[in-house]
Amino acid sequence: MNEALKLKKATYHLWTFTVSKLISSFGAQVYAFAISFYILQATGSAASFAANLICNILPRTIAAPFAGYLVDNYSRKKIVIFSQIATTLAIGGLLIVILTMGLSLAAIYTTSCILSLTSMFSGVAFTSSITGLVDKERIQKAMSLNQMSISFAAIGSPAVGGLLYGAVSMPVFLIIYIAASSIAIFLESTMNFKLFTAPKTDEDEKEPMWQSMKSGISYLKTQALLMTVIWIALLVNFLFGAYQVGYSFILIEKLKISSQQFGLTEGAFAAGMLLLSVYFSVRKEVKYPLLVSKWGIVGMGIIMAAIVLPLMIKLPHSLLFTYYIVLQLGLGATSTITNTPIMVILQKQIDDRYKGRVFSILETMAMALMPLGMVLYGLLYDVFPAQWIMIVSSAMFVGVILILARPSVIRRVHPETAAGKKIRVKKVPTSV
Repeated sequence: MNEALKLKKATYHLWTFTVSKLISSFGAQVYAFAISFYILQATGSAASFAANLICNILPRTIAAPFAGYLVDNYSRKKIVIFSQIATTLAIGGLLIVILTMGLSLAAIYTTSCILSLTSMFSGVAFTSSITGLVDKERIQKAMSLNQMSISFAAIGSPAVGGLLYGAVSMPVFLIIYIAASSIAIFLESTMNFKLFTAPKTDEDEKEPMWQSMKSGISYLKTQALLMTVIWIALLVNFLFGAYQVGYSFILIEKLKISSQQFGLTEGAFAAGMLLLSVYFSVRKEVKYPLLVSKWGIVGMGIIMAAIVLPLMIKLPHSLLFTYYIVLQLGLGATSTITNTPIMVILQKQIDDRYKGRVFSILETMAMALMPLGMVLYGLLYDVFPAQWIMIVSSAMFVGVILILARPSVIRRVHPETAAGKKIRVKKVPTSV
């Protein structure tokens, strides 16, 4: 295939990938909203609700290393398509159970486990295939469009879920999900996952599974940059638990903000992500990605600390709502400034033969630390003043990035900065 045709196909991939991800993300989040609402409405039990959350996290955490092996050794396109087909069949199975026996918690938990696994396999396969789907010059655009899909889903899914849940029965809702998932399968079947991938050599023969996993870990250990990025991602993800637990606790319990206003501030976070995703999708690729991510994380840490200001300085209620809208827009924007360049680094630096294993290892460790962070901070907020927990965690959050992405590390990653040049990072808008 000549270069012009490949670039045309890559452009097609950009949009089919975006639409497919939008359908799958939107469907999954609307489903999660409706099912969570049903569980709480039907049982009134927080334990039943928590059990469904565990069904969403635990299977993907356990299976992620195996997904990495499969993605690196088998057809990524087939894994994506089979995962989407399994999602469709799982929803179809739940529909049959509802029509024949009625909705039960056992059926919901089983479906949640299956969907957790299929989304993880599909996600790792898609992420590992970006450099095969699009040309190197548009990797940042692809990652930005992916983030836009997630942001659109985060903004729209509660509204759509609430509308559908109140307007149609659960079987009709599931039929809509099946139809959308079928469209995603069709789109994915038209994509060439090896458009920009080098042909396999004799050295790329399949290894036994455990040997392959060990090879993936050994590869990681030899890549100083990847280890730095992964440690930053893991520690920042863990410390971000202070915000994930504390934000709701501070606004609802301490400041007594209404549920409607709280929901709008949550939506502002997704809107901030969306705005910066649009910006990254149309601008040139970031020249110094790790440097941009570094200051994005510093910005996140400062905004996290600012969340507790109304606990120390009393603000009028009307101003309080506006204050948190602006903070959430800024936090969503800085999270995109952080994530998009880091994902571009990972896409370009990781050898295609190891991408599945590296991304699955990252997912496993991140998912493992997320519940730990939430449990730890949940206990801390019950014992210590919220403002000091958030301030100390924010300081650690900033400290981690300043140490792990210190100037000597930046110079190793971006050697151009070692010549004594003054590097100016183009300012990226963080709010509207």
